[in-house]
Amino acid sequence: MSEEPLLRPEETDRIREAIAAAVLGAPDGLADSLERDPHGYLRLVDASRVGAEEASRLLREAVQGARAAGHSWDAVGRVLGVSRQAAQQRFAGKGAVAHPAPPAGSGPDGPERRTLGGLSAFNEMAALEEAGRDGWHMVGYGPFFHEVEASGQPWEHCRITLPSAARHRRMESEGWIPVGAGWFPWRYYKRPVDPGS
Repeated sequence: MSEEPLLRPEETDRIREAIAAAVLGAPDGLADSLERDPHGYLRLVDASRVGAEEASRLLREAVQGARAAGHSWDAVGRVLGVSRQAAQQRFAGKGAVAHPAPPAGSGPDGPERRTLGGLSAFNEMAALEEAGRDGWHMVGYGPFFHEVEASGQPWEHCRITLPSAARHRRMESEGWIPVGAGWFPWRYYKRPVDPGS
């Protein structure tokens, strides 16, 4: 029995076209060079390699996100067109600590750290809100956890889908501090809260 596809054919086509456009458009002059420069084809191979590596990373993070959202290996395998076992063998544990926190300060004077575990895409922001009110701020993350560090003031945290460069600059101009490089499809930010406000 076949299941209904999650993406419509036109959505699949748009994704494929966007990836091809990014591979051809990101390196300066690549598309134009293919008409006259044999070296351009080696640049195309390199750009395609980078695109494939990024697509593979996004897939790993998307699978971890689906697992963090409570989906079974069986459900993930069905979407990928493989068995539960094949999906689990390929993706379980890979990237489990994709954004570890930097080492805590040395000695007894270093800041206190703790791990908020058992988190999912649906409860992580509530856990960070509570921790932030108590003076903890995020310093690292991965699937099912956030690493937080104690401070003497409250913090707020936000999570947005991967922002454009303009939105990222606007967030920073509003005092938001990016945490890590993002965990597809999310980018995390934090900022201290003025205790008087």
